[in-house]
Amino acid sequence: MADIPGFDDRLDRALRAQAARAGESIDVYVQRAVAARLRNDLESSGDPEYAVLLDLLSRIADDAVTVNVSGLHPVLDDPVRLQALRDTGLLDSDADPSYDQIVSMAVEALGVSAAAVSLVDDHRQFFKSVLGLPEGVRETPMSRSVCRYAVATGEPLVVEDARTHPMLHDHPAVTDGTLVSYAGIPLIDPAGLAIGTLCVWDDKPHQWSTSHVQILDDLAHIVSERVFSAK
Repeated sequence: MADIPGFDDRLDRALRAQAARAGESIDVYVQRAVAARLRNDLESSGDPEYAVLLDLLSRIADDAVTVNVSGLHPVLDDPVRLQALRDTGLLDSDADPSYDQIVSMAVEALGVSAAAVSLVDDHRQFFKSVLGLPEGVRETPMSRSVCRYAVATGEPLVVEDARTHPMLHDHPAVTDGTLVSYAGIPLIDPAGLAIGTLCVWDDKPHQWSTSHVQILDDLAHIVSERVFSAK
C-alpha cells in the first residue's frame, strides 16, 4: 500500500494488524472492505439492475472464511516451499539456545504463557524452540497447528479469542482449552516463501495491541535472519 499517496508506514502497520486480527491476508481484507463499501453505495442508489451484483458483493463482503481458507493446502503442499524448509536444516534438529532466548523474550514481552519457533511442513509442525508445552514435546500433527494458517497466507494471524473466531472455534487446540488467544508472524525466506512462524499463545483471551504485533514482528525478523543467513 506504500505506493498510494498519503498511505504512510503508520497506516500500513494498522492495516496489517487489523487484517491479522481478522485472520485474513491483506488482499482478502481489502477485497472485503471494498466489496462492503461498493455494496452500500449501490444499495443506496435503489437501482433494481444491481440486484445480482449486490448479491455477489454481499457474499464477498461477508464470507471471509471461504476466501481465506480456499488456498490453504496447495500452499502447504507446494514442493518449492517444502524444499525451502528442508534447506534450512532445522527440521528435527536439536534445540538451540539462540532460538530459546528469542522465544523467552516473546513470552516476557507479550505477557503470555507460551511461544514457539514453529516450522510447518506438509503433515506436522516442528518446534525448533518452544516454551509452555510439556517437556519433550517438539512437534504436533498438522491437525493441531494454528500456525499453518499464517504460513498458508504468508500474513500475520492475530486472534484475541479463538473460541469465537469463525475459522478456529472448532480447532482441536481450541476445543480442548490449550489455545484461546494466538498471534503468529510468518518466517519468510528471501524468495517470499513462508516456512513457519514465530508465535505466541495463551489459554485465556488476550487483547493484542498494535505494539504487541510490532514487537512480535521485530522478534520474527531476528529469527528469520538467523534461519536464512545460516543457509
